[in-house]
Amino acid sequence: MKEMLLDSARRSWKSPLLLGQLFIWSLILLGSFMIALLIRYTSMGMDALPIIAYMINALALLIGGFVSGRRSKQRGWYYGGLQGIIYALLVMLIGFLAFDTAMVINPILFAISSFGISAIGGILGVNTGNQ
Repeated sequence: MKEMLLDSARRSWKSPLLLGQLFIWSLILLGSFMIALLIRYTSMGMDALPIIAYMINALALLIGGFVSGRRSKQRGWYYGGLQGIIYALLVMLIGFLAFDTAMVINPILFAISSFGISAIGGILGVNTGNQ
């Protein structure tokens, strides 16, 4: 029984979905921290913050989809796209439950663009993997 639980834990860390989400959220946290430091210690204004936030999120989705597609070694668009859908649902859920606010952009458009960006990353990840 113990061996079965340990084997299950080892396999879950190799899951393309879990690894992709870990990359996405780690990159978003790291990018947000770096931007906060730039705003605090440089003369960078708050005007550029929304564009930079969108760029950080798009890059994190692309890399998360890439990692997920590379790990899965097949159906990169599927695994990458799932990363985008999971990410979009989590962002909408956090915004609704924690902040009780509506999204600035249309949630459907947000989910579709998240799916598309991470699916492109997944396609690139599958095609760069070892055959």
